[in-house]
Amino acid sequence: MSKAEKGQPGETPVDPIDAELAALLDEAAENEAAGIQEPAEPAAEADLAVLVAERTADLQRLQAEYVNYKRRVDRDRSRMREMGVEAVTLDLLPVLDSIEAAREHDELSGGFKLVADELGKISAKYGLVFYGEIGDVFDPNIHEALLQMPHPEPVEEPTVAAVMQKGVKLGDRVIRPARVGVANP
Repeated sequence: MSKAEKGQPGETPVDPIDAELAALLDEAAENEAAGIQEPAEPAAEADLAVLVAERTADLQRLQAEYVNYKRRVDRDRSRMREMGVEAVTLDLLPVLDSIEAAREHDELSGGFKLVADELGKISAKYGLVFYGEIGDVFDPNIHEALLQMPHPEPVEEPTVAAVMQKGVKLGDRVIRPARVGVANP
């Protein structure tokens, strides 16, 4: 056994099949350089073909594992970013609710109005959407009915008659359902 096959300290142990393949390739290169034409041995060619097929299969398997790993890491990275944005959004909801209440009472003015507008732009940039208006069709998937109330006009389907608290969506996901009063037909 050579030093490389025994695995000297500080060296990476060599796979015996890799060593055999390297020896066969070296021998073929030496014979070719010397101009020696040996009759092809069917057994040696079959062994070489088997080794090449095994190494090709190993390489394909490793490449598929790497592609799957990369996809999983990209998906996890994207999900972590979404979770971070959602966490910050949930913490900012009381502030955004207060700004909306001030806006409804015409109490936004001066520098505070500029800050509120900028905060609204940033929220929209990350996909934050407020929803829930009087007259919307009631959808139990995105609305939370707090009470039933009459509607001044006849309605054909359950309709939002009052909004107690606007709902919030982050992208397509409902973060907080709109709390509403519903008028039935």
